[in-house]
Amino acid sequence: MARVYRGGPGYSARPENALKRSDELEAIGQKSAALQVLHDVICSKKHRTWSKTFEAIMLRHVELCVDMKKRNYAKEALLQYRNMCHQVNINSLEEVIKHFLKRAADKAEEAQAKAAAVTLDVEDLEEDASPEELMLSYVSGEKNKDRTDRELVTPWFRFLWESYRSVLEILRTNPKLEPLYAMTATKAFHFCLQYKRTTEFKRLCDILRQHLVNLVNKFREQRDAGPESMTMHLESRFEQLRVACELELWGEAFRSVEDIQQLISLTKKTPKQPQLASYYTRLTQIFAVSDSPMYHAFAWLKLFSFARQHARGMSQTDYQQMATAVLLAALAILPYERSNTPGARGAPSDAVAAEQEKERANRMATILGFAVDAKKDARGLLTRQALLATISSSNLLSLVPAEVRSIHDALSQDFNPLELCQKLAPLLEKLPELAASQLSGSAPVRSVALDKYVPALKQAAVLRLLKQLSEVYSVMRISELAALVPFYTFAEVEAVVVDAVKYDYLTMRVDHRNGTLHFGAQSVEADRVRGHLAAVAKRLAKAVTMMSPTPLPLSAADAQRRALIIKEARETLEGEHLKAVARKMAIEKKKEEAERAMQEAEHLENQRKLQAAALHAQAEDRRRKEEALRREAERIQREMEEKEQEELRAHLGARNIKVKDGEKLEKNTVIKDLMSERIKEQQEMERRMARLAKNMDHLERARREEEAPYLEAAWKERQEADRAYWEQSQAEAARLHRQAWEVDVEEKKRLAYMVADKEVFKGIIMQRREAEFHALRRERERRLAEMRAQKKYEREIARRKAYVTRCRAEVEDRIREMEEQKRREEEAKKKAEELERQRKLDEALAKQRAREEEIERRKAEERAAIGLAAPAPAAAATASSAAAAGAGGGNRFVPPHLRRQMEAGGSGGGAPAAAPAPAAAPAAAAPAGGDEEGGWRRRGPEAPPRDYGAPPARGPDNWRDRDAPPRDAPRDAPRDAPPRDAPPRDAPPASGGGGKFVPSALRGRPEGAAPSSGSAPPPASGGGGAYRPPARR
Repeated sequence: MARVYRGGPGYSARPENALKRSDELEAIGQKSAALQVLHDVICSKKHRTWSKTFEAIMLRHVELCVDMKKRNYAKEALLQYRNMCHQVNINSLEEVIKHFLKRAADKAEEAQAKAAAVTLDVEDLEEDASPEELMLSYVSGEKNKDRTDRELVTPWFRFLWESYRSVLEILRTNPKLEPLYAMTATKAFHFCLQYKRTTEFKRLCDILRQHLVNLVNKFREQRDAGPESMTMHLESRFEQLRVACELELWGEAFRSVEDIQQLISLTKKTPKQPQLASYYTRLTQIFAVSDSPMYHAFAWLKLFSFARQHARGMSQTDYQQMATAVLLAALAILPYERSNTPGARGAPSDAVAAEQEKERANRMATILGFAVDAKKDARGLLTRQALLATISSSNLLSLVPAEVRSIHDALSQDFNPLELCQKLAPLLEKLPELAASQLSGSAPVRSVALDKYVPALKQAAVLRLLKQLSEVYSVMRISELAALVPFYTFAEVEAVVVDAVKYDYLTMRVDHRNGTLHFGAQSVEADRVRGHLAAVAKRLAKAVTMMSPTPLPLSAADAQRRALIIKEARETLEGEHLKAVARKMAIEKKKEEAERAMQEAEHLENQRKLQAAALHAQAEDRRRKEEALRREAERIQREMEEKEQEELRAHLGARNIKVKDGEKLEKNTVIKDLMSERIKEQQEMERRMARLAKNMDHLERARREEEAPYLEAAWKERQEADRAYWEQSQAEAARLHRQAWEVDVEEKKRLAYMVADKEVFKGIIMQRREAEFHALRRERERRLAEMRAQKKYEREIARRKAYVTRCRAEVEDRIREMEEQKRREEEAKKKAEELERQRKLDEALAKQRAREEEIERRKAEERAAIGLAAPAPAAAATASSAAAAGAGGGNRFVPPHLRRQMEAGGSGGGAPAAAPAPAAAPAAAAPAGGDEEGGWRRRGPEAPPRDYGAPPARGPDNWRDRDAPPRDAPRDAPRDAPPRDAPPRDAPPASGGGGKFVPSALRGRPEGAAPSSGSAPPPASGGGGAYRPPARR
């Protein structure tokens, strides 16, 4: 029994051993286990470096994936292998993918051949269908071939399609893999074309289009990035266009054309000439099928112009047939357009429709190879008249046969309505004969089908006939018109007429009751209404003139009546004119209002349409997204179910349980069946093992009973044989030993005479070796002594270094300790000094405070003494000082606030200053005003020098304190000395206690006394002149 593979996702063998292990597992029929071994190695995170072994593993891996239809395994392995080798050897990935796709394609072809063989493998061709086949056909409605294809071919086709899609998804992100991506897309196109897979082809086109959109978004800011990639995408789109046309998927073909134009605009390069020739050829086919004769004719014109310029080796017949196709395609265009709304005379109904029509015309002109500005309108470029003018200017008429030239003249130049259709009928019948021959290989097309233009040419001929008849006749019989058109019945002509009238090309009416045709409009037009009465009057006057050329003389009554009528007409002419003008203005106003209302209604309608379109677009976008999400969820669910079904089938296949193709398996049911089957197998195995053990027990017992005598006999024989062998071997060994001893004795005798020489030689050798030994021992002892001395020296150096290091450390520690102690002592000293300084400051402040209190006390006493004394001398001195100060005499300094007060007093009408007092007045006033502790000292350089030898006389100009020290006195006086500006300690306190400044004019005056009329007023109490000691300033 084969051992089942027990590996898992965590299993990771060496790459060299994985391939061998896979071959072994495949040889015993375990392909799933072999695939799992290779898959684990490829997907393992341990292996991220490419080597040739991994390429062999991948080749074998994809073969197993194809054989077992494991698409998900193959996709995952290819993704990992791409990440492994895209920086090292990208060609290896290309070889693996080519091998993968080739094997999948071969399997699909093999399945198709097998299905064909099964379909043809019928034993008896005359035998009817079997009952089973009849029942299946009644139930399923499928034929045998359809069922065979669904069972054998469809799974392989599905696997091959999924393989192409997975490979495209893997290769789309790497620029280095663009050639392989293009090759895979081409193979996928060929697959769809070979097996007529239209649905898969549409999905493939959508996938490639989405990949292109992603690529364009990626390189949007780098337009020139990846031109080779864009070129390969362009080549793939040309192949896509070819396959779409051959599969007759014209919608996909037109979308492919749009993709080609987008790529051309991105690459800014012109495609190759064969590609352009194929492009215009496919355009002729697409526009022919889409019933767009205008664009079909322009495509033929572009194809002919391209072949005329670039094709080499074309014969004159080729040019003639292609030119004929161009001319007939142009003539087959109807003279009116069917795309617009009927009744609008070719003009769109609103601005939105006009813009859409303009964009459509510009896009079609770009597709046809015209260089059109997006801001301009290309509708004037793509018209029947422009096409015919281009054909005439390019001298194309000279290349066509005479019959085709006659058709052109009849449909575009001649005016002969009665013979037009009779002349064209034989010419149209000859058209298939003109294109009977095939074109040469140099031509872009193989053949030209001219007969397909005959119906359109007949319709164009009937339209031209009716147009010319409408210019000649107003009424015509139906029978006569039917006779003029030999190739159409009147019913067909009537259908042409209805279509032309519907799109306002003709204006005519068919009267079946009378059997006539009426050309022209049946209602009176606005221009004719305006001059209808005048025309009637003119015609009546002309008729009267014809009846009576000479007018008869009027009678007097008639002449009078005529004159009266003319007079009344002249009188009412102006009023009628005004009425007509007013009516016209009213009509115009109503028209303007109607037009304004119509414009507003149209504007509202346009807005409503735009809003509805926006809402519809949003709803459609939302529906598309929801649909995409739903499809994605369904796809994921379907893939999960498929994977689950594959796993269940693999489990059942490993247990040799057959499962029908297409049968859906339930996981729980399969698990229950497998569990019950495994339990049954285990029980059966246990029963078999018990039965086998019992049988083995019986057999072993019987065997041992039967073999006992034989074993005894065999043992005895073996003993005798061993004894004989031992005796023989002993005898042989003794003989050989004796022989060897004899040989050794003879050799000893032969070598005995060399013993003396041997001893001599031995002595020489021993002496030499002894000398060498002693020399080596002395050398060794010398080296050992040197080594000991060296080690002793090194130890001494190390001890000294250690001692020096230890000493340095001790010195550094001692220095650090001394510095720390010194720092602490300095800090303690600084702290003591700071405390001492603070103590002295406190003492000085206390002394200062005591002095200030003493000064305040003295001032208080002085003020009290001044208040009790007579004020006369002081008043006189004060008056003289004030007068001197008011006159501005002397160098005495006056504070600003006192100066302002004095100026205010002088301007107020005060008495002039008194005359200076005698010299005794200042002396008498000295105790009161000479002690100016609150005064100001003059410090300018202009102050005169002073002599401090004797006290000078006190005058109005000498205001300095007599007790003040000289200016050059030293300033480092002791702190307990009185301030420089303070009064002497034995002087009485000044008036105005509280340390306030008292001017000299007020000193000595008793409190409450009125100032003299010539003195300055005292300063306000509590003013800014208050005295402050220097310590408090």
